[in-house]
Amino acid sequence: EWWIDHAGKLGSVINNNPSVGNKKGGLTTIYEKSLGAIAKGGNSPLQAVYEYAEPVTEKGFVIMDTPGFDPASVTGMIAGGAQIVCFTTGRGSCFGCKPVPTIKISTNTPMFERMQDDMDINAGRILDGASVEEVGQEIFDKIIAVASGEQTKSEAQGIGDEEFCPWVPGPVL
Repeated sequence: EWWIDHAGKLGSVINNNPSVGNKKGGLTTIYEKSLGAIAKGGNSPLQAVYEYAEPVTEKGFVIMDTPGFDPASVTGMIAGGAQIVCFTTGRGSCFGCKPVPTIKISTNTPMFERMQDDMDINAGRILDGASVEEVGQEIFDKIIAVASGEQTKSEAQGIGDEEFCPWVPGPVL
């Protein structure tokens, strides 16, 4: 309700937020985009919901109320205490966000092959026959390696200096 009221005061609506890439991928509303985000959370019980940039104190599956704009969203998560970002992309977002490493996870093999210099993990292998458990283990292993000092591909290329973007609540264009 807060978002609906807030958007209305600013002469906007909340269901017109999907990016051009989201729309080309088949999403028509912010509601569909949000359902996709929740589906990525797996089946663990939700432990807490946080305001933007609020310090995260609970363990387990939590969500933060952020805008859909990647730089502002991830900046809030970093402000809340994220030490490593696992960033999924299906269309090839060249995103990295200093001051923390960003592990880029491709959702499809063709895009991974086109962007091997910027993607760390090819989760599209699941559609090619790999198991969810196998790819999940690969992601877990990459998180451990990065936490131990291995550079992500975004870090190695110096991507992320311009992606730290604190959000002032309101529409993001």
